Amino acid sequence: MNIKSLLLGSAAALAAVSGAQAADAIVAVEPEPMEYVRVCDAFGTGYFYIPGTETCLKISGYVRTQLEFAETSGDDDFSLNARTRAKINIEAKNDSEIGTIGSYIGIRAWADGDGDGGSFEIDEAYITAGGFKVGYMYNYWDNDLSGETDDLGSNRINSAGYEYASDAFTFGVFVDELSKTYTEGFTSAYKGNDGIGLEAQVTGSFGPVTAELLGAYDFAEENGAVRVKLEAEVGPGALGVAGIYSTGENAYYDVSEWTIAAQYAAKITDKISLTPGFQYWNTLDVDADGDFTGSRDMWKAGLTVDYTIAEGLTTKLSAQYVDEDGGDDNNWEGFVRLQRSF
Repeated sequence: MNIKSLLLGSAAALAAVSGAQAADAIVAVEPEPMEYVRVCDAFGTGYFYIPGTETCLKISGYVRTQLEFAETSGDDDFSLNARTRAKINIEAKNDSEIGTIGSYIGIRAWADGDGDGGSFEIDEAYITAGGFKVGYMYNYWDNDLSGETDDLGSNRINSAGYEYASDAFTFGVFVDELSKTYTEGFTSAYKGNDGIGLEAQVTGSFGPVTAELLGAYDFAEENGAVRVKLEAEVGPGALGVAGIYSTGENAYYDVSEWTIAAQYAAKITDKISLTPGFQYWNTLDVDADGDFTGSRDMWKAGLTVDYTIAEGLTTKLSAQYVDEDGGDDNNWEGFVRLQRSF
């Protein structure tokens, strides 16, 4: 065997060994890409996709602390009360063959400094599909003017209904379960199991003017109420007026037979707004049949000051004077509030 043959054979043997070793080499597996949270802009700001789904989620809320004050002119009694409130909102939405499907959960709690830390409650919890809405919610009556002076009704109830919305008009009709309904008038809760109500509202926008007409009927009490509300951009702010007529004591509005309210929310700067307001209630009393009677009335006037300290941090001052005919509620009342929203 000559030198040339020996070299060729050695090279062939080395090549064979190298090939075998290459075939047995361990190759690192590439890691699968991580699925990061994606922004969802289909339903407005603040939404993000739940990983692995096409459902968009939004989480918001606030922490609010305020010092409330009241002074009754009859006995010169002045009181202060500090309160803190927390609220979490969770919204979920996704598109489907029947339109947008959504759900909303609001949880809140007040802490009054009594040592028990407060108790959580469901503020609202409902489902939406297209224009349909069902669940536990504030109804159309919970839509006051923007200040802190007026009281135009407030109900938080189990309800089901449909709302149609176009560019200029919105129309909605809801069937309400009125048991344990919160009111501000004579009956703190309508507890009958047969408390069923019907409400409907139409809203229209006409340039700088927005008008609302709301009607509701309480079948158990056989009474109802009608509310008209107008808001318009006037000068450096917004003017709001509202009126309510109630046929008798009912779960939608039972404070008085009729009332009128007005306010002007003036935007002084980008950070400060002042909102003076006034409301008058006529015929406060009801008889045994739930019909309004007598001549007692009441009025309230006050001022609300809103100030934006920084993005997400605001403060509010409310000072109101209430004068009730023949009552002991002739007093000053209000609060100073600090709120962090996110």
